[in-house]
This record gives sequence, structure tokens and C-alpha cells, in this order.
Amino acid sequence: MKDSFSCTANLAPADLPKEGGRFDLPIALGILAASGQIRVEALKGMEFAGELSLDGSLRPVRGALAMALAATRAGRVLVLPAESAAEAALAPRAQVLAAGSLLQVVAHLVGSQSLAAPVLPQAEAGAIAWPDLAEVRGQAAAKRVLEIAAAGRHSLLMFGPPGSGKSMLAHRLPGLLPPMDEEEALASASVLSLTGGFNAAQWARRPFRAPHHSASAAAMVGGGGSPRPGEISLAHNGLLFLDELPEFDRRVLECLREPLETGVITVSRVARQVDFPARFQLVAAMNPCPCGYRGDPRGRCRCTPDRVARYRDRLSGPLLDRIDMLIEVAAVDTAALHASADGESSAAVRERVMRAFALQQRRQGKPNAWLGAAEIDAHCGAEPPAIQLLAKASARLGLSARGTHRLLRVARSIADLAARPLIGVAEMSEAIQLRRGLPESA
Repeated sequence: MKDSFSCTANLAPADLPKEGGRFDLPIALGILAASGQIRVEALKGMEFAGELSLDGSLRPVRGALAMALAATRAGRVLVLPAESAAEAALAPRAQVLAAGSLLQVVAHLVGSQSLAAPVLPQAEAGAIAWPDLAEVRGQAAAKRVLEIAAAGRHSLLMFGPPGSGKSMLAHRLPGLLPPMDEEEALASASVLSLTGGFNAAQWARRPFRAPHHSASAAAMVGGGGSPRPGEISLAHNGLLFLDELPEFDRRVLECLREPLETGVITVSRVARQVDFPARFQLVAAMNPCPCGYRGDPRGRCRCTPDRVARYRDRLSGPLLDRIDMLIEVAAVDTAALHASADGESSAAVRERVMRAFALQQRRQGKPNAWLGAAEIDAHCGAEPPAIQLLAKASARLGLSARGTHRLLRVARSIADLAARPLIGVAEMSEAIQLRRGLPESA
């Protein structure tokens, strides 16, 4: 009978959660080094991750891109399964090697065979094509608001009857946004990588998340025994579309308040606290009442004022105060619906958005929606008549300090679209119209 031995793998520190099979490969290499089958010196300057099958082949693991970023900062070479290595290779200056099995890794360490660097994935040819804005009939006012939202990365709430085009408009907003730079692409891809939802062939594509209104608070903001990112983090540097907004649980919606302000969500558990990035652009849609037909000239709505009030009370004042723009999307008449497309294409609108965004980058290095209080004073200068108009509107509408700041950010984006150095009366008036809020329920 052949001699056998047992060994113990110490995964210290004990209080750090370990899950999945990514430790299989390093544990196997540690056993081989401890038993003298490979030299310990061969492991220096290298990191390993991968799940081992019973036949010794390596299976992909989650979080490859995040691992590559950490290994690059430490100045180490990262060895991963071939399927994960292609994703990790997207990290700039990363030294990544791809392996198909434990035998290939051992052969590399003993010098009999070298592992190759992974091939960078190619972007899918049609992956970045969003639906065209020209397909939406009518809705000139709503299209204008989408342009403003895209120019400054502002949050938006659309309300109107069923079938008026709210969802169509929301799905066309990503096609108006400026492309992600390398830093944004890495941040977004790293979060998606942690959940295994990142497709390397869609590198630098802005996330578009549209969770169902039955989503729980943990699904929305993140959670679990070992906290994982939720929808708001998976939408980092992209869009979060919440259709039928009042149908979401109120506690779920209240969880959005802090990340809408800070761009970060902190998930706390008894023994662990994790910060996930959550710099998302919120786009939401809702009906004017539970049946959806309040204000319809044909009198189809049968909702009582109390029922409408309860429906709208699911949206708290503090949450609505954090939304930059609110617009009514009216039903499209039959003539406009069957007319030929006469609106601008997404490409034409995107050109204006890109020019406005470039102004913001030169002026302040960030979109207008992300400006802090001190930066608003520095970059949102207005002409005296516009300042007077703002003071009157703030008093009449009862705007909070937060609401006034958001109005100024929107007005700055409107001025950027017009290439105006100062906010004028026209830009301020348009921004005020977009802060008037929901119409009365009675």
C-alpha cells in the first residue's frame, strides 16, 4: 500500500469570508510546494486563482478584472483560467497568464512549458447599437428633456398614461450618452465581474439596468451574508430604469436616497461592512394614477382622489426632491402615431450632447449632475435677471436648498447645450418648468 499523507490549508484571516472555488488552484500549488514537487521560489511575484475540476482542468471564476487590478497595484503576475484571463487582460498594465489545467501551471513553474498571455476580446459589432430616438413618434418635449438629461447626466421622472412612450424614451437615453472613458469602463466592469455578469466583448458599454418592481431592498442596493452589489451598483456609470415607480416597495425606494446624493452605497452586516460604487443615472416612469388614465378626456379614469393620493404617497418628498427633472408624457394622437418619422436621430442629438459634455469636462472635469455645493457657486453663474427669476420660483414652488441646487445644475446643462457661458432667463425658465413636480391628485 502506498504511503499517504494529510495536510491542512490555513485560509487566514478566519473572519474574512471565503466562498467559491477560486482558492482551489492556490491551495493545490501550496500542497505541491510543501511536498517539494515544485520550488517555493517559483511562486514568488505571482498570484493564482481558479477552480479545479476533478480532472485537473481549470474552471472560470468571478471577479477576474478586480483581481487583475489588485495584482497590478502589487506588481505581480496573475495566473487565471483561460476564460477568466481574457477579462482580466482588459486591466491596463496587467500581467496576466492563461492556463487550461493544473498541469499547465506546474509545467510553467518548473520551466518545461510557458503559459501564454490571453488574447484581448474584441467588441461585438452590434453590441453598442441602442434603439434610435427617431423611432419615437411625436413627444418633442420629452425628447428635449432626454437631451438635457444626457448632457448633464441628470435624473428624470416621466409620468403619463399607459402607451404614451415612457419606456421607449427611457430605452433610447443610453444611445444619447457620451462614451465611457477607461476609468469609468474599468469601474463598471469590475462591479459586474464580481457577480459574473460581465461580458468582455461588451467592454465600455454603459450598463442599463431595469429591475422589476418586485425587487427587494437587498436586490436593489446589495446584501447577503457575504455582501454582493445590487442593481444600483451594477448600474454604476450607467442607467437605472425603474418602470412603474410607485409599484416598488416604499422601503426599497427610500434606499435610493443616499446613493443618489453620494454615489456610494454602504452595506453593513454584523461582522463586515462593504462600500460599493453606485454613481448611476436614475430614469423612472409612472402612471398618473393606479388605473393610468387620470386626466383622459374620454373619462376612462375611475380613481377617487383618495386612491390617487395613496398611490402617489408611495413616493416620499425627500425622494422626489432628489430627482432633477419631472415631465409629463402625454398620449400620442393617432395622426402623429401613423405619420412618417420626422424627429431627429439619436446620432444627431448625441452630437449636441457630446459638445455640451466636452464643455463640462474642460470647465469642471465632471458632469453637471455631480457638482457639489461649492462647485455650483463656481460654475453655475447666472445673469442678474435669471437670478431674480430663480428667487421668485424658489419662493413660489417652496424649493428646498437641495431642490434649488438641482435646478441650477439643470439650468447649467441647458446653457451648455446652447454654448452660453452664463445661465440666462430662457435656460432658467426651462429648468424651473422641469422642477414643478407632479400635478395635484385632486
